[in-house]
Amino acid sequence: MSDRVLKDIYLHDELTTSIKLIKLGFGELQNLDLGNDFYHLPFQLLSSGLERLMKCHVCLGYLELNNEYPDSRTLKNCGGRNGHDLTELKGKILSDYFKSNGIPSLMADKEFITNDNDLQQLIYLLSEFGKYARYHNLDIITSAIKPSIDVKQLWSDYETKIVLADTKLLEKLTDFEYQNEVNAFVTQSIISKLERFVRGISRQFTLGRLGQKAQQFSSVYYDFIMLSDNQIGINDYRKETTRFKKKETKVRKRTIFDKIKRKNNSDYKHQKIKKTEYNGDWPFYASEVIIECRQKHWCVVEIDGHDYALNGAAQGRFNLTSVHDAGVAIVGKSIGDFINMALKLAEE
Repeated sequence: MSDRVLKDIYLHDELTTSIKLIKLGFGELQNLDLGNDFYHLPFQLLSSGLERLMKCHVCLGYLELNNEYPDSRTLKNCGGRNGHDLTELKGKILSDYFKSNGIPSLMADKEFITNDNDLQQLIYLLSEFGKYARYHNLDIITSAIKPSIDVKQLWSDYETKIVLADTKLLEKLTDFEYQNEVNAFVTQSIISKLERFVRGISRQFTLGRLGQKAQQFSSVYYDFIMLSDNQIGINDYRKETTRFKKKETKVRKRTIFDKIKRKNNSDYKHQKIKKTEYNGDWPFYASEVIIECRQKHWCVVEIDGHDYALNGAAQGRFNLTSVHDAGVAIVGKSIGDFINMALKLAEE
């Protein structure tokens, strides 16, 4: 086996590793909730995954221009002083290995990757974590002369900024029923930015004409290359994470007794809602649902003859899986309107 072929094999393996890390990182971000604030794991996964993706991009771009892969020193220099600076890598790609070719979508990619302030902040925080800040706690413990930044706190500040910028979101934050929804919205806002970044980088493999080898390896990033604008922010990456696989789901099939109770119990209010009649962003995969409010507090939704929890109260009271965890509602789309409608049924 020639040295060139061996390098090709290892580059393909590195690309495969990078996309697995990125998807797992997105999934672990989505796993964060009121009971799980272990940000260290998604930070670690995403900082490593994005660094590997961009270094592969540089290798492929260098190969196209020089008919050989860069040596280790050249590649390291692309990542700044210590070789792991994501902002420096992004800048190197934009200056040397990013082509728009007059294609509107690639021109939009370049504009976003170059000038979006939110993206710059996210890339900076992940970069700092990958370089130094993963040891921030130890820096403080050992009185380091120049301690690293507290990425978790700065990330939290960024999340707070998203909430403060939306008055409706801020109002929901004060209501316990909607706190998980607010957290999910913030997470998806962040993932949306990073999805667009990964898509912009990976589309260079094909539309950007990064080279024959990049085209050959582009199938690794097919999911992101083909990601359309209306798919941004609604992808569920949790399914491959260990935590999500271990999560027990409680999907309850409705019985004839449930129908009788719904019909005869005055404390049970319900309403059928169809997608074609709903004026808003429909959050469910099914085209019709039945919302139900039980005893003025517990909001349940029936979908295809099965019960799911709409609000946290129903999830705890009836040991039901939430619509998003069950995969019957689209991640990133709000179910708040359906909770409100269910609660209003109890007032009638």
